[in-house]
Amino acid sequence: MRAETQSTIESIRKSLSLLGQRMDWQTAPHRLEEMNAMIEDGDLWSDPVRAQKLMRDRQALLDAIETYRRIEADLNANAEMVELAEEEGDADLVAEAEGNLKSLSEMARQKELEALLNGEADANDTFLEIHAGAGGTESCDWAAMLARMYVRWAEKKGYEVELISETAGEEAGIRSAVYRIGGHNAYGWLKSESGVHRLVRISPYDSAARRHTSFSSVWVYPVVDENIEITVPDNEIRIDTYRSSGAGGQHVNTTDSAVRITHLPTGIVVTSSEKSQHQNRANAMAALKSRLYQMELDRRHAEINAQHAAKGDAGWGNQIRSYVLHPYQMVKDLRTGEETSDTQGVLDGALDAFMAATLALDVSGKSRAEAQAED
Repeated sequence: MRAETQSTIESIRKSLSLLGQRMDWQTAPHRLEEMNAMIEDGDLWSDPVRAQKLMRDRQALLDAIETYRRIEADLNANAEMVELAEEEGDADLVAEAEGNLKSLSEMARQKELEALLNGEADANDTFLEIHAGAGGTESCDWAAMLARMYVRWAEKKGYEVELISETAGEEAGIRSAVYRIGGHNAYGWLKSESGVHRLVRISPYDSAARRHTSFSSVWVYPVVDENIEITVPDNEIRIDTYRSSGAGGQHVNTTDSAVRITHLPTGIVVTSSEKSQHQNRANAMAALKSRLYQMELDRRHAEINAQHAAKGDAGWGNQIRSYVLHPYQMVKDLRTGEETSDTQGVLDGALDAFMAATLALDVSGKSRAEAQAED
């Protein structure tokens, strides 16, 4: 068997091992039996919330078990096919089996990454906020570049993208923008993008062609659905309507349709300005509930973040990634060490490698370099 084929097989086995660890493969069939018994209990649906959670958990476990067994069976079948075809000197059959193994390796790696998305809100849609930092036109242009980058990423994933609100920069770019991104695991993938993003480049707005450093912040929080109950009393919020401002033309509202909601206890302010007043009010309230839920998630994760910070990892909300376009080409994540020289690819939405590395760090507490050193 060729060394490359053996390496592919070992890669699949490693992904299977990690999948098994994350789903606790030894106990998975027993847990599925217990869930099936609970579903057969006639009193289950007396508590609809508990019943729905059980059904979701059962389906997730069932999918994981079926995926594990399918990958294992396909691996064994194709590895055996390679050996038999080589013994018989059937080059075409060897090539077919090796192609199957390569495809299986890619699928196993993808399933391994998806297994990291097991947080209670990971499967939800998400809100994505982008804010230009200090620096005027430079930072506003950088914020617009980030917005384009995330929209491109979402479109490649097949996600739905809805612009909730946007404030244009005075000369170029945007001061801020809020998007709602819809699709399975949208929040789970994007949650690792919260933080400050730094750009180094030759400024297109500087007649002297000097190098500039710009900062913009990204904030990601899950859309709260019917499975997550968040109550906001009317006496804790203030709702204001106003006329939104934009770049002009069809985007300028002629009525006070934009909505701003202020949560008085926390000072959180959310806005929506792209729809009718009724829709904007609904969008803003959804965003507020999501922000409050994210605060609760942050509180729960405070201890984990503190441990990462103690190791020198950047905490959420701090600078997380540098994008250098001059004097060399490099995008580097400061938490994981993940980097690439394909800066244009990243700005066009190639973010999966960065997200996957951060998800793995969140689970193991080890950077990619540390994990590789142990291997």
